[in-house]
Amino acid sequence: MSTLPRAIIHRKKVDAVQRFHPWIFSGAIAKMHGDVKDGDLVEAYSEDGKFLAIGLWGLGSIAVKVLSFQPVESMEQLLSDRLTTAFALRNQMGLIDNPETNCYRLINSEGDGLAGLIIDIYGGTAVLQCHSLGTYRYRMEIAEALMGIYGDRLQAVYNKSAATLSRKPHSQFEDGLLIGEKFADGGEVLEYGHRFIVDWERGQKTGFFLDQRENRRLFGQYATGKKVLNTFCYSGGFSVYAVAGGAREVHSIDSSVKAMEWTDRNIAANFDTESQAKHTSFTGDVFDFLRQCDADYDAIVLDPPAFAKNLSARHAAMQGYKKLNLQALSKIKSGGLLFTFSCSQVVNLENFTGAVTAAAIESGRNIKVLHQLNHPADHPTSIFHAEGAYLKGLVLSVD
Repeated sequence: MSTLPRAIIHRKKVDAVQRFHPWIFSGAIAKMHGDVKDGDLVEAYSEDGKFLAIGLWGLGSIAVKVLSFQPVESMEQLLSDRLTTAFALRNQMGLIDNPETNCYRLINSEGDGLAGLIIDIYGGTAVLQCHSLGTYRYRMEIAEALMGIYGDRLQAVYNKSAATLSRKPHSQFEDGLLIGEKFADGGEVLEYGHRFIVDWERGQKTGFFLDQRENRRLFGQYATGKKVLNTFCYSGGFSVYAVAGGAREVHSIDSSVKAMEWTDRNIAANFDTESQAKHTSFTGDVFDFLRQCDADYDAIVLDPPAFAKNLSARHAAMQGYKKLNLQALSKIKSGGLLFTFSCSQVVNLENFTGAVTAAAIESGRNIKVLHQLNHPADHPTSIFHAEGAYLKGLVLSVD
């Protein structure tokens, strides 16, 4: 018989768990049996004693992040099984041993059945980012399982969880190598043959925004002959694809000096002097830049950081998206394109489309939707967890 703490789910709230939603909210718990601390494994039961799920306990509004809806005999075996399944799926996608693309997401939290865990692969290095204390406690078991699955494909496993766990009380977290040597591949990776130098130690998230891979590629296909503006450019992903796609001129802007250094480095890593001359970097506030720049761009990318981290910030975020898109629409030439995105999880596609529509109405311009964009296949979402679809994008033709 299991000795794990038990969360007894209120009879009026049990349906959500039985529909395989991977989050059990604190308000759904009628009572607890046993002592439980942040990060502990917890079993969930109905009030009539039926096993429902096992997951990791948290201190926020999401009390349990479910790992399995079946009893689990060994966490180590569960981790190994989920990692093996994720590896096989990426192999099916053509991402394992791909000579043109060697960076991708292996574990996408709930989408791969390991809530609270992100694993991104950068060549010979796996970067772990734990979003819960429970997954952090198993970081070495995860690292060892990865080395066993990948064999000599993988030389290092790096933990980058300090930022995502920094709000946990009374705890100190440090990033660093778990296995292997620092920068096993010098930090350089390939994405559709383009070279990117990734700094997972100092960069945002795990070092690079892998979720925009297919959207960058699409933008490159549209960039031929155009004057392009890439806002919130980070390390210049869209800019590299634009230059490679034959853009006439490419402007990149970010408020971070370090981001602009990375952008210039990635442009230099991919192009000769003549092609590099097509690119110009600007460091500053994007809203200020859009107010002051010329209204002669053929294509603009809006890829801002999350405007809303929680539901209470959603209204302000909607106003921010409207303002940003309205400014961009005023700077696009007739016949131009706007690639606009939101990565705020609490802003769904309907919310985001509504904000962009409001901007379009106020702009007075005729606008068509060419594409609805999201994250690629290596960022899967569970059909039972709509909240996992965090990245929304629209490609708009502006008359």
